[in-house]
Amino acid sequence: MAMNQIQFQHGMSLVEFQDLYGSEAQCAAALERWRWPAGFICPRCGQGSAYCRVQQGGRELFQCAGCRRQTSLTAGTLMDSTKLSLRIWFLAIYLISQAKTGVSALSLKRQVGVSYRTAWLLHQKVMQAMADSDARHPLSGHVLVDDAYLGGERTQTPGTAGRGSPNKVPFVAAVAIDDHGHARYAKMTQVPGFTTQAIVAWAQANLRRGTDVVSDGLACFAGVIQAGCAHSYIVVGQRKPDEVAALKWVNVILGNLKTAFAASYKGFKYRKYARNYLGAFSYRINHRFDLHALVGSLLRAAATACPCPEWMIRGLAEVRD
Repeated sequence: MAMNQIQFQHGMSLVEFQDLYGSEAQCAAALERWRWPAGFICPRCGQGSAYCRVQQGGRELFQCAGCRRQTSLTAGTLMDSTKLSLRIWFLAIYLISQAKTGVSALSLKRQVGVSYRTAWLLHQKVMQAMADSDARHPLSGHVLVDDAYLGGERTQTPGTAGRGSPNKVPFVAAVAIDDHGHARYAKMTQVPGFTTQAIVAWAQANLRRGTDVVSDGLACFAGVIQAGCAHSYIVVGQRKPDEVAALKWVNVILGNLKTAFAASYKGFKYRKYARNYLGAFSYRINHRFDLHALVGSLLRAAATACPCPEWMIRGLAEVRD
């Protein structure tokens, strides 16, 4: 059997990562370059170029020559108000990016040397940046879709099994197929339910108009037509998923998702944090062709992401719940 070139990529070794970002100065220089590629721009007045660097309490601040506003390198980024060094942030992002099945907060705690709560929050912030970045790129072309769920029936108390279980979180699995019949990009998106209205809203946000959508015949997926997409379906019936060749890749990706979650996460609050975990999985799938470049892509995503404090992560999760 021929070697799978994607699986056997070298990626970026820890030694190479340390050579690039092993010191605080290297991390700061990289963050500055990604945040202001054309030079410093004041977040208050929008003026660029003219500034000076000042030292305050052991921190280096950028002071605008126009409005005199002072700002730190991390202010306004995912690392806003952080007490962690940039080396810790960069190392955590590296570990999250290179782990094929993801990395748990407990494992992250041990590897970067922080408390569990800090590791959990750092992990959630990075995953949210991954999910936000991935959400900005809709699928197009030939796309396979399927209905799927996170979670299952609660064993502690009587519940409804199957799709009616209160512990199940519905999400749409979508996979774009390239001209050679291989899976190219994927999206795993939480939805409020499998209704026509929910699928129309999902398609408008995640598919380009004119996309050719193929489903397993679940009635709600016809809603993609209202979003300007074409729709056809294959009735699966009593057949097993792997017996339907046309829907192969969406089932392969869902199998990978199940394996990744079982390998790295003993459990999490599906209804509260499904978006982050699903978004992070999709981000890795969509960047799997170049694991070496994935590190820089994720670091840039963190450098340009909006601040996301703990109360916001927990608050947004409560709203979605």
